[in-house]
Amino acid sequence: MMVTITAYTDEYCQAVADLFTQAVHAIDDEFYSKEQKAAWAPLDIDYYRWQQRLKSKHCFLALADKQLLGFIELAADYIDCFYVAPQHQGKAVGQALYQHVESIAREQKLAGLRVDASLVAKDFFSKQGFAVVSHNQLLRLGIRLQNISMYKGFYS
Repeated sequence: MMVTITAYTDEYCQAVADLFTQAVHAIDDEFYSKEQKAAWAPLDIDYYRWQQRLKSKHCFLALADKQLLGFIELAADYIDCFYVAPQHQGKAVGQALYQHVESIAREQKLAGLRVDASLVAKDFFSKQGFAVVSHNQLLRLGIRLQNISMYKGFYS
């Protein structure tokens, strides 16, 4: 499977929103409960909100034959959304997306990258050289979720 990383275009808005929802709901219940996943990614998807969000972000897509496999958003030095379709996880799609964003950050001479990683994504970011900064509690639709702030510096 040949994976191409490309800039987001509006034709993929619904696919991005659907992939996000599918990826969150596929997370094992040992990390987040069904209630937490429903608050994080409501099944009643607001495509208009996604369209507005994606217009305001630097989003990159992983595609194979025009099929969306994953996406990542970069805002200055912050990795915002970063999801891979459940059926394509563990197949280097996330690695390709991450490497693309890190290369952009390095070209822009950023000092490093920040991310608020989910509990399930922590190991991925640790393998990329990120260190834990803090453990966080946040509320989504009145439901408490946990994530982990992490940072990777490029220069020592």
